[in-house]
Amino acid sequence: MAFSTFNFIGRFKIDEMDFLWEVPEYSYSLDEEGICKHAFELIFAFDEVISLGHKESVTVTQVKQYCEMESQEEKLHKLVMQSKINETKDVMKRKASEIDKSKIEKNRGDKGGFGPLTSMGSGKIENSFNDMSISSTGTGFGSGTGFGLSTDVDSFSTKPKGRPTASATAPPKGLGMKLGKSQKNQFLESLKAEGEVIVEDVQPRVSQSRTAAPPLTDPVTLTVEEKLNVTLKRDGGVSNFDVQGTLSLQILNQEDGYIQVQVQTGDNQAISFKTHPNMNKELFANEHILGPKDPNRPFPTGQASDAAGVGLLKWRMQSTDESMVPLTINCWPSSSGNETYVSIEYEASSMFDLQNVVVSVPLPPLREAPSVKQIDGEWRYDSRNSILEWSVLLIDDSNRSGSMEFVVPQADSSAFFPISVRFIATDTFSDLKVTNIIPVKGGNPPKYAQRTQLITENYQIV
Repeated sequence: MAFSTFNFIGRFKIDEMDFLWEVPEYSYSLDEEGICKHAFELIFAFDEVISLGHKESVTVTQVKQYCEMESQEEKLHKLVMQSKINETKDVMKRKASEIDKSKIEKNRGDKGGFGPLTSMGSGKIENSFNDMSISSTGTGFGSGTGFGLSTDVDSFSTKPKGRPTASATAPPKGLGMKLGKSQKNQFLESLKAEGEVIVEDVQPRVSQSRTAAPPLTDPVTLTVEEKLNVTLKRDGGVSNFDVQGTLSLQILNQEDGYIQVQVQTGDNQAISFKTHPNMNKELFANEHILGPKDPNRPFPTGQASDAAGVGLLKWRMQSTDESMVPLTINCWPSSSGNETYVSIEYEASSMFDLQNVVVSVPLPPLREAPSVKQIDGEWRYDSRNSILEWSVLLIDDSNRSGSMEFVVPQADSSAFFPISVRFIATDTFSDLKVTNIIPVKGGNPPKYAQRTQLITENYQIV
């Protein structure tokens, strides 16, 4: 290649010293290996020096400038894009500031204030007066002016306290740029066109996940929850297996607080239960009944929005037995040529039916998404964090095992660890169940509901 390059130049009958002054700028070594390594750069440079067989009157600086081919339009485009990004960030900051102000007004209203009327934020006073029922009755300052401030007091009683109205939360007219829907979509589309992976708004997903659980409408609700912390070895074996469970009580009305809770525990001897210090320990040990030490003292009450409730009982289980693990993951990376084939399989225990299973596999930095050859379920590639998510909606007796195979460029086997897993189940290791609600002062027991779930807090294969 090097000699062919020199022969190409020599055909134009130009003295050797006329163009060799340019070669060291692109190749420090003038041997065949150095010339071959920078052949294309040299050809482009010679093309700027020679025109139709004649030498051009150019300098080394000019040749380098011509070869770099800097585009003023490209620089201008980048400046415009950066300006749009900065402008959008400023608008988002202003929006966040307005949301914070509305939250402060709402908190003041919940404490007995008048909501937006107590705030002196920009544009809030004018909007707040617009929310009041103002009528021109001819009194006050006269009907001719239209400022007869006869406020309808009933309008305050019909509105929730501290809840900002639509006019109060809207930004005042003429203050700054508005972030319209078309502007936001245009900005996102421009980023997508440049190859950036855009994650859509996360807030609606959070609200959906919160509303997935039914609201607390029963007078008494008892929640059995176990959190699972598991660390498995990639070659087999258990490094850590820890289950922590709680039984919580939530009562909506104070008159339903004079009760006792009777429970039934499973046959798992590895679990040790501990009652709340205010519970009657002897009553629980002898009859499996949870009640206050003082029968005349009711359980605390809470609103339906309080998710925690009152803790009555807690337990813990630790083990090194791999058969207790509800889900095991086997990962087999193998390299072939310039590619790495990764086979992953799961095996689920028959003890539980698992829901919303997601296996997150870290990947080395990739230019493109991995090539998934086979999968039992669905997959999604998170390019920003370089993670491949394998999801299975439900694992039951019909699919206790499953597999996935994908291909990536050659990488070390340790690049695919640690693997994280998350899922939920409606069964627990303790198999704790509420069997009865006993009213302390007699009468009919209140209606109650029971919720049971097993969730993963930290589940990894390292």
